Amino acid sequence: MQHFTQSESNKTTILIQSIKKLMQDYKQKLKSEYPKMYSHELLNNLFRYPYTKIDYLVRDVGVTRKTASKYLDDLVALGLVSKHKLGKENFYLNDALFQSLQEQPEKHSNV
Repeated sequence: MQHFTQSESNKTTILIQSIKKLMQDYKQKLKSEYPKMYSHELLNNLFRYPYTKIDYLVRDVGVTRKTASKYLDDLVALGLVSKHKLGKENFYLNDALFQSLQEQPEKHSNV
């Protein structure tokens, strides 16, 4: 049991490090390509969940709907998120974060 706990702990640590690196990569890309758009609040919004939408940016970043829409279109153009329409609403998926979270841990044969 202790081996299993240590193994899961190591996997969690690796996942956290991976997400931190992703955040740094996004931060650098945003600051270099769109310095006026970059904010810590925007970066946090992109990593709070694997997806976001206009309403979330309005709430978290404190911008208008029009500005939030432009930011998200710019993020799509940069390849940082992808746009998906569900019903009448657009969702913007942080594909790299989603991929990191989706990776399956190794199966333990003795569990």
